[in-house]
Amino acid sequence: MSTVPAPGQQSSGQMPPPLSRPNHEVTPLYGEEFAADPYAVYDRLRKYGALAPVEIAPGVGAMLVIDYRAALDLLHDPATWSKDSSIWLNNVPEDSAVMPMLRGRPNALFTDGETHARYRKVIADSFGRQEPHEMRRNVQEVADSLIASFAADGEADLIGQFARVLPLLYFNRAFGLPDEESELLIQGIMGMFDGKTPEEAAAADAAYTRYVTELTQLKQREPGQDLTSWFMQHPAMLSAEEIVHQIVLTLGASYEPLSNLIGNALSRMLVDDRYYGNLSGGALTARDALHDVLRNEPPMANYSAHYPRRDVYFHGVWLRAGQLVLVSYAAASTQSGRSAPGESTGAAGSGGGAHLAWAAGPHACPAQQPALLIATTAIERLTAWLSDIELTVPYDKLAWRPGPFQRGLVSLPARFSPVSPDSAGGKPWKRSSRQSG
Repeated sequence: MSTVPAPGQQSSGQMPPPLSRPNHEVTPLYGEEFAADPYAVYDRLRKYGALAPVEIAPGVGAMLVIDYRAALDLLHDPATWSKDSSIWLNNVPEDSAVMPMLRGRPNALFTDGETHARYRKVIADSFGRQEPHEMRRNVQEVADSLIASFAADGEADLIGQFARVLPLLYFNRAFGLPDEESELLIQGIMGMFDGKTPEEAAAADAAYTRYVTELTQLKQREPGQDLTSWFMQHPAMLSAEEIVHQIVLTLGASYEPLSNLIGNALSRMLVDDRYYGNLSGGALTARDALHDVLRNEPPMANYSAHYPRRDVYFHGVWLRAGQLVLVSYAAASTQSGRSAPGESTGAAGSGGGAHLAWAAGPHACPAQQPALLIATTAIERLTAWLSDIELTVPYDKLAWRPGPFQRGLVSLPARFSPVSPDSAGGKPWKRSSRQSG
């Protein structure tokens, strides 16, 4: 972490520049143009150096870290950087579209120090209690139910009918509710991320609040072998309010990155003969595709909101206390180059090098291995039964969801040979299939 002038300035005895960068063009990270080709935008931003001025919503500015070394310096320095957004929030309109992602809450994402460590330990320990074989079985069953709903059609939107629904159905189970109780969760989470109007957002928020409230009330009466009960039983002794906030965080933080990870990996596999030239004996696996995405198209492109605790000179830029600074996992991880779908990334399955898709430091994702297991199992289940899937539109014509934080597809239209539930031998998705990792 650099809190002093850059080496050239230091050696010449020059003072750092003033606490501003006047007359700089501010680049928007929202809208259709950015969604269509964010990497061209990141390349243009590199003229600013390690950090660049951006706008994440109309009238809402931020500094974006686009340099890998600078990103690591920030993420590993909680003494200088805080997750407390209270100062910054004073200058942001309450109805801004980015407020749901940046408004502080008493959970592991928005706290520092001992409070953060306490919350994080509850989440990490509870995820650690999940048996991998049970996770895999539940993912397979959820995937089977989704595949069964469209396998006979010979075509599907693999985003709307698979990648964006599967994580919610899985976590509904993992938090301790039967499948038939998942509708409120789907309505709430998907509505909050995709709602187009304030009314839709309010309805989604109400559904999500009702879901979490009913979930915690049930588990207080009937604890079980599930994440909600383990949150409640943890030695950290979270209050009822703290439990609710950790559940809200875990569901939200799992849904968007995981659904995008599955969708982005499938899109790359469908245009790369190393996977799909021969699915039963391809050179690369679903796990290879996931690592390819994590480096080249991370499902959360820009996040890790941090705020300097004091005015600080960081990698050539003066930043004011409380100023919003985001980390671009996408720009930092591809600083030395990026592989497009179908292009070699070096040794098969190497992933092309280090990346920041899981963030780093004390706020790195606490559930990396469960996320990979869920995504790998889901993709393997899908491709095991629908082994001749192909896109119905060219890859470069796929539409990406606009927004400053995520990198996810609007849809992934595909076709395949229909598989009928009443085929000879019974439902093929009920037979034994390839096992994950």
